[in-house]
Amino acid sequence: MKQESTNSSSPLSTRTFYVENLGCSKNQVDAENIISTLCQEGWISVDDPQDAGLIIVNTCGFIKSAKEESINTLLDFTSSYPDKKVLAAGCLSERYNTQLIKMIPELDGVFGSMAPSHVPEVIQSVLNDEKPVFIPETDLSVTPRKKFFSYDRSVYVKIAEGCDNRCTYCAIPLIKGDLKSRPLDDIVAEIKQLVSDGAFEFNLIAQDLAGYGTDRGEKALPRLLQEIAAIKGHFWVRLLYIHPDRFIDEVVDIIRDDERFLPYFDIPFQHASEKILRRMGRKGSAESHLQMIRSIRAKLPRAVFRSTFMTGFPGENDADFRDLLDFQEKAKINWVGFFTYSREEDTPAWSYRGALGTKLSQKKAQRRKALLESKQTVITQNLLDAFIGREVDVLIEEQVGEENLYLGRAYFQAPEVDGLIVIHSSAIRPGDVIKVKIIKRNGMDLEAVSLEE
Repeated sequence: MKQESTNSSSPLSTRTFYVENLGCSKNQVDAENIISTLCQEGWISVDDPQDAGLIIVNTCGFIKSAKEESINTLLDFTSSYPDKKVLAAGCLSERYNTQLIKMIPELDGVFGSMAPSHVPEVIQSVLNDEKPVFIPETDLSVTPRKKFFSYDRSVYVKIAEGCDNRCTYCAIPLIKGDLKSRPLDDIVAEIKQLVSDGAFEFNLIAQDLAGYGTDRGEKALPRLLQEIAAIKGHFWVRLLYIHPDRFIDEVVDIIRDDERFLPYFDIPFQHASEKILRRMGRKGSAESHLQMIRSIRAKLPRAVFRSTFMTGFPGENDADFRDLLDFQEKAKINWVGFFTYSREEDTPAWSYRGALGTKLSQKKAQRRKALLESKQTVITQNLLDAFIGREVDVLIEEQVGEENLYLGRAYFQAPEVDGLIVIHSSAIRPGDVIKVKIIKRNGMDLEAVSLEE
């Protein structure tokens, strides 16, 4: 619990604000756009809520645990800072809007997640003590970002909003609506500006990158990547989250032909039982997914994969779980995140009943998740061991205290979710991109020495 503010200044006079960001990287981009928009309007962003007149909590509303965290955070800020204006923004606000302000009457306003650049409008109402519930139409325009929640040489670029895949367990379409793609020229212009500002790694994000442009009648991801490839300069491009049912083979060729596009494939397979996949609203199978992995590895031997697996989905029996374990062993995916099923109201899976819809007990689902995690630890560590003795390029992110140790990431490590590389050096700085030699593994991290001293 944060201590109660002693700042008696009114937000009407201070025009200072603090943003507490929760949730995924897509939410992070929204928060960064909110900050940039307000700074352009003359507001001052501060790093401590104690110093702010206005607090914006950018919430997540994806699954039960995320909703609980968001609500608890809102309650924390409204109780800890009763003299400040507190605004709920983000996905929880988008999904529950009027319910949210009834649940937490201490809130000063609610702002939806689909148009970050419209935040000045709702803030003006907040400052007028109107307690607005402002849920604007989708607006994908962005304000040039200067402040980032992550390392400023590694940035997220959102290329679309919403989703058309309609997985039966997923609340994203309820929150974000149908797919809406950003104009291609806008994305390219933003990346050019960020390159000019010093960014090095561009992590392209959306609910499903492969869906980009399909709302306009074109599978436009390859064309977008080709336009990015035309940008001059030394940088990395990483693709995060491609739905397996929409995977575009041409993307592999583009990555093969331009080394700035990292051979890193974030493909959320979710399960391997064909019965469960169909109940999830997915078209693939264990064999089709394995064939996809084999095909990519044949073209790109350096390819690295990240995925997510879900256990405890309604109807999952012992045979289904064995199918998932078998797929895990055969696929040998480098990085995997594991989740137990979260029952979300208004999704198709919410109403699954009968023998096929029987839900596992949470205790049994957690046991299955733990088994998957245990097996994945061995798989991931064996794949990391294969890098020992190899030379790789690393983006240096930070120094460890005053020591001659630095933390960085190579192409096979996405920001925040994968392991790190610890580099022994006395002549490098955060922001450098250097060649190192991997010398050992420690758990899920690697150690290396610089080859550029």
